[in-house]
Amino acid sequence: MTHQSTSRSTTAALTVLLLTAGLSATGTMIGTGAAAAAEVSEPISYSAPEAGVDLGFLGSHETGQFDESAAEITAVHGDTAFTVNAQAATVDIIDISDPHKPEKSGEITGSGIANSIAVRDDGLGVIALENEDKTAPGSLMFFDATDTSATVLGTVSVGSLPDMVALTPDGAHALVANEGEPDEDFATDPEGSVSVVDLPAEVAAPEESDVHAADFHDFEESGSKTLPDDVRVFGPEPHDDLPVSRNLEPEYITVAGDKAYATLQEANAIAVLDIATAEVTEVLPLGFKDHGQVGNGLDASDRDPEDAPEKNIAEYPGLKGAYMPDTISTFTSGGTDYLVTANEGDSREWGDFVDAARVKDLGEDELAPVCETSPLADKLGDEDLGRLNIITDLGLSESGDCYEELYSFGARSFSVWTTDGTLVADSGDSFEQMTAEAIPDFFNSNHSESNLEGRSDDKGPEPEALTVGQVGETTYAFVGFERVGGIAAFDLSDPTNPTFATYFNNRDFSVSVEDEIEDAADPDALLSSAGDLGPEGITFLGADESATEEAALVVGNEVSGTTSLYSVADLNDDGGSDPEAETDDSADSDDSTDSNDSAESDSSAASDDSTDADSSGTSEASSDSGASADSNDSGNSTDSNDSTTSDSSEDTDGAADSTGAGEDSAADSEGSESGANSDAGASSDGTDADGDNAGSLPRTGADMGQYLIMAGIALGLIGFGVLAIYLARRRRNGRRGDGRRSGAQSSNDVLGSIGWD
Repeated sequence: MTHQSTSRSTTAALTVLLLTAGLSATGTMIGTGAAAAAEVSEPISYSAPEAGVDLGFLGSHETGQFDESAAEITAVHGDTAFTVNAQAATVDIIDISDPHKPEKSGEITGSGIANSIAVRDDGLGVIALENEDKTAPGSLMFFDATDTSATVLGTVSVGSLPDMVALTPDGAHALVANEGEPDEDFATDPEGSVSVVDLPAEVAAPEESDVHAADFHDFEESGSKTLPDDVRVFGPEPHDDLPVSRNLEPEYITVAGDKAYATLQEANAIAVLDIATAEVTEVLPLGFKDHGQVGNGLDASDRDPEDAPEKNIAEYPGLKGAYMPDTISTFTSGGTDYLVTANEGDSREWGDFVDAARVKDLGEDELAPVCETSPLADKLGDEDLGRLNIITDLGLSESGDCYEELYSFGARSFSVWTTDGTLVADSGDSFEQMTAEAIPDFFNSNHSESNLEGRSDDKGPEPEALTVGQVGETTYAFVGFERVGGIAAFDLSDPTNPTFATYFNNRDFSVSVEDEIEDAADPDALLSSAGDLGPEGITFLGADESATEEAALVVGNEVSGTTSLYSVADLNDDGGSDPEAETDDSADSDDSTDSNDSAESDSSAASDDSTDADSSGTSEASSDSGASADSNDSGNSTDSNDSTTSDSSEDTDGAADSTGAGEDSAADSEGSESGANSDAGASSDGTDADGDNAGSLPRTGADMGQYLIMAGIALGLIGFGVLAIYLARRRRNGRRGDGRRSGAQSSNDVLGSIGWD
């Protein structure tokens, strides 16, 4: 026999359950509480005690493409970001009006492969397009960025492999670095050049007659200009003419005054261009960094022995580093223009030609050995320099039969130069010192997989992306590390002594995508949970340009395929907005770590800000060797565990690995040993982060269909619940017989019949 009270309670409980289920389904449908895409639960945040800025995560657009260069160079106009998607040979148009939820609204497709983009203040956009045959002339495509459909306005032809496009500050010219790389077998080697394009005053495409080529013909042997001896010209000469012009390959361009400055990465030089005449006036050799000088150490091995520190940042007299910058920018201080370079480094590997080798392989395979008289003669084991990749055409004795010195690719630093090529400051070994403190378990990790010291033997953190921006009254350099990831900010108030401010890395190292994605049940979710991998391009937005009303960065990450927005909070602005108030619940990771408290390193004790440029003629800046010595001691104080890292860089690839960072970030040994530092590193590396911490993926049409089905089910459940209440009431009233009431029940009766107890 069923008791009436039991029946009522059961029916009421079922009703509440159904109502709750319906409301839960509805809540899922509208996406309440969803986390921002590609945000990791515990991003690494590491700052100097007196940092003037703090970086945090805002939001991200995900392509879902892993290690396919699906997000590279970025540009912004108004509330729209444009990201080069080389994987799709397009430019993605991304609405960033809500920085926490960037959404793709379209794409721009041209003839060829998109490499770079820039947008003028009035909305004239320009895209550098590589020809499908990269040795053939490329093109510039112009579009209207004020139009939501980004209407294409026209194209003009430029040189071979247009790798980067920049606009002059007045918007009168577009400047294109035509890299002119050889083809895969080095049978064809086109000229490198810079195209100067006169732009119309209105939003319109220029004519072919507006394109002017700045070449290097005057620097050939019979030319009117002299090429300095230390400009590196090397490799096969598949053609009988123009060996210099075919060898110099412009990589990146910046503008200061009426001059443009183009990095010639492999040549370890900078070309100076007169914009008005479209003429290369000088080629400035950059010289070499002395890794034997205190404060200029590096961790050169990914295979330390069992009894040595895993993080072994040391100096090696006789070892030099070729700066070989990729990205270049400029800023003005005290009325003087300065250049800033990210010293990535790059090798050439085309066909049978390779200009890199491991130190331990010297003396074999027709390579000369290290001279017995070299100070490096006893440093050739794997625990020292044996696994380091070096440049094979530099450092040979006069007779060419042995290596007196060794030269590595890149300088693992960023540098400040005068516009005549004089070195003003270099960040020494502070990039490795800082990341060793911030991410001790994944120091010098690769970008596609998480490991310890996977890139020590190649180019370390590999600084590549770089931009300069003003936050409040202070100018900062923002440097992106291609391999270990993250963005480091340096105060440029004193150009001779840049100081480390903060480092932010939206990466979960507990997720090793390359190792896991093949067997992953949901590859997209796995990639999303890893965060941002491989920053390639950075765009700075001032507070007046950002939807958050504070400075921000837009970062293209080529390995994770994400375009991410980071906040740049001005900690010196007492009257400014509260960063926490600017960030909604789905993007508050930047507040999860107290970055100021997590960094006890003495950033004011800078290592020497003048890396010794040797006999190349580059001027030396004064050095603070005492602070630098402390910096090195810090790197060597870390105890080793016996782990052996995977050989992720067994190849001698040319992906440049410079690790520039202001010398000031090189913590002295006292600061490095502090408990606060150790705790900060352990808590911020994110290794315990949950794999599904990245939140929901961007919604698609299929998702909306699912939401409508769920909404229908929810409404049906609610209706069933109401019917259950009605039937229960009918049963009760039927048993009361003549005592049945007429009219509607009171609300108290209804509530009582549901049985809330």
